[in-house]
Amino acid sequence: MAFNKAFIMLPLSLAANKYLNAEDQNLIFMLRCAYGAMQCVILILVAYVYTQALALSKHKGHDSAIFVPPPPQPFADPNKKTYQEKTYGKHVKSTANAMISSIAFGIIITTGLHVWKGMLTGLAIQVVMAPFNLFENALAKYFLMGGSIENAQADKIFDEKTREELTPSDEIVDEMNNPVETAPAPAKETRSFEDILLDTWQAGEKADIAPLMAALTDKNVNHVTKEDGWTPIMMMSGLGSKKTVSAMKMMKALGADPSVVDGEGWNALHWAAFHGSKEAAKLLLSESGFDGVKLGLHTAEDKDNLCPLDHAKKEKNDEVAKIIEDATTTITPPQSDITNEEGLRKRK
Repeated sequence: MAFNKAFIMLPLSLAANKYLNAEDQNLIFMLRCAYGAMQCVILILVAYVYTQALALSKHKGHDSAIFVPPPPQPFADPNKKTYQEKTYGKHVKSTANAMISSIAFGIIITTGLHVWKGMLTGLAIQVVMAPFNLFENALAKYFLMGGSIENAQADKIFDEKTREELTPSDEIVDEMNNPVETAPAPAKETRSFEDILLDTWQAGEKADIAPLMAALTDKNVNHVTKEDGWTPIMMMSGLGSKKTVSAMKMMKALGADPSVVDGEGWNALHWAAFHGSKEAAKLLLSESGFDGVKLGLHTAEDKDNLCPLDHAKKEKNDEVAKIIEDATTTITPPQSDITNEEGLRKRK
């Protein structure tokens, strides 16, 4: 329930009329100083809130449609839920402008009555009520209480709803509070797993991999794209995201196979080598990871007869090249090779 300022203003007004002496010059001076100091603080806060509001009005999602409750109307049904359609950025601007107009109007009226009529009650009331008046503005309340631009839309500053959040009991009205008809919310587009996979790759190292990881199962973890034959483990190996390692570990737990090759003959290590993803290369080759040396990822050649190390050197990804070389220098030659060498020596 909103705070009712009347509980402060009424007793304050009565006390000011009773105890303020308009003939006491010292009291008048002190009251002017208090009023001036309070308004200076308020103006500084208003300037801060307004700059934040301008930034918010241009932030991501500023052109989205929202539905906000209209200003309270006298004799309106308190149980009736009405909303007006607004554009988020424009509504932020109009709310910020309303804050400035309200503060400026209050200063002009209070100062004018004091200078013209010598009224002291208005000064005394505004010294106390100025912060309450400022906090009636949704933007001022939000930003002065520590709210951030990034979280503003999620925090629902204006108690707004999106079109998808409207319920059958919510009534949409125009500026004159006349009911209007609204188009039904569009059905949410459902993306296929392959679309999610390709969109993640398209976004590069700054990609939000959460949708992809949420869609992964043991049945699609080795999904192969129709056009190029890419798999999730390949893309994650080349993505270079901060969450690459944890994502690849989750894929491993689901049964991801890094030895699958795409249309160019590349396996997951080829991808890591070409794109310079050193953390992915480490995990692919380590025994505690995918044990890629045992799988022969490092020796697999693509259609151009290039192995992962060749790609790493060709792209000047020296750190990845060193990881591959270090992982493969300690390899024990297969028993068949030793036997062949001994056989050759015997024949010599």
